[in-house]
Amino acid sequence: MSAVIDAPSQNPGKTLVSLRNLNKHYGQFAAVDNISLDIQDGEFLTFLGSSGSGKSTTLSMLAGFETPSSGEILVGGQSLVSVPPHKRDIGMVFQRYSLFPHLSVRDNIAFPLAIRKLAAAERERRVDAMLKLVQLDTFAHRRPAQLSGGQQQRVAIARALVYEPRILLMDEPLGALDKKLREDLQDELRQLHRRLGITIVYVTHDQEEAMRLSQRIAIFSHGKIVGLGTGYDLYQNPPNAFVASFLGNSNFLKLKARGNGAALFEEQRLAIRLTAGLNHDQDVLLMVRPEKAQALSVAQAELEPLPQGWNQVAATVGEVLFLGESQTCSVVTAGGTAMTVKALSAAGMPLRSGDPVRVRWATADACVYTEWQASDLNKAAGAH
Repeated sequence: MSAVIDAPSQNPGKTLVSLRNLNKHYGQFAAVDNISLDIQDGEFLTFLGSSGSGKSTTLSMLAGFETPSSGEILVGGQSLVSVPPHKRDIGMVFQRYSLFPHLSVRDNIAFPLAIRKLAAAERERRVDAMLKLVQLDTFAHRRPAQLSGGQQQRVAIARALVYEPRILLMDEPLGALDKKLREDLQDELRQLHRRLGITIVYVTHDQEEAMRLSQRIAIFSHGKIVGLGTGYDLYQNPPNAFVASFLGNSNFLKLKARGNGAALFEEQRLAIRLTAGLNHDQDVLLMVRPEKAQALSVAQAELEPLPQGWNQVAATVGEVLFLGESQTCSVVTAGGTAMTVKALSAAGMPLRSGDPVRVRWATADACVYTEWQASDLNKAAGAH
C-alpha cells in the first residue's frame, strides 16, 4: 500500500486541521458557539459530550455536510468552507454502516475507487491490502447480511480508508454494538491508528470509549469546548467543575475561603490549594475523586496520625458496595454532604452501614473551583 498506510505520519506535532471561530446557528439556537481548535497531523482526537452538545455538528461541518454560519475550517492551511464533501480528501464512518446490501464485501470496499475511476489493477491491489488490514480476507465474497455487526463496521472502516484520505471522521461508529464487541473493535481501532498514522477525529458520548481510544479529548457542552487535553490530564486536573463531573465520578464540597490556603467546610477548617485572586468568605468548590479519598474507622484514624498536607472530615457510612476488584463506600458528613470513597478490594474496607468514619484526602489531590453552576454538579449529591 502507499506510504500513508505503511508508515506513521511524517509530520507528528504539526497542525493539520484548524477550526477558527466556528459557529453554526439554527435560527436563534447556537449549535456550535465560536469554537477554535487545532488538530495535529496523525492525531487521534475525540469529541466527547452528551446529546446536543455540538460535537456531531462540528464533525459534520468538517466533513462538509453542514455549512458554518461563520468562521473558518482550514486543512493544511487551505480553506475547506466552499469545498464540497467529495473533494475534501476526508473519509467518514457512521454508526449506521450504510453498506450496499447487493454488493460483496470486496465490491463495497472498492466502490470509492470505482467512482474515482482508478485503474483496475490499482483498485484490486488496494482492496486486497484493506481486506488484509481489517482481517476480512476470507469474507471478501460475502454480502453484508452474511456478516456480524462488528464485521460490517470493519467493512465500513475499510471502505473509508481505501482511497487513502488524510483525515478519517468517525461519528459514534461503535454505538450499535454490544459491550464486548465494542471493546474489541476499540482495541482494533487503536492498533489501526498506530499502523496507519492517519488523523482520526472521533465522536462519542461514552467517556470510557474516549479514554480508551484518544490521544486527546475535546469535551463539548452547549456548543463550546469546555475541556481539551489528554484523558489523564482532564481526569486528574479537570479545568472546571463541569469536566470534573462529566469525566468520571467526583465528590464536591462547598467551602468558604479563609485565606492563606484555608477554607471553611461545615464549620471545620480545611486546607486547599492556593488559588490566585481568592477573596475572604468567597464561595469555592472543592473536588476530590473517590479513589483519592480514604475512609477509616474512628479507631483506625486514632492509630494513624493525619499526614502533613491532608484533610479529614467526620462522616457516617450509608452503604458499602462490593464490585469485585474494587468496592465503594457511600458516606454522609454531619452537615449532610454526600461523599463516595473507592478502594481496591484487596486493600480492605471493613465498614458497615451506620459506622462513624473519618474521610481523608491529600490537599494536592483536590481541585478548587471559584466558578460553577448547579447544573455542572449533576453527579454531586450534595449540590443543593
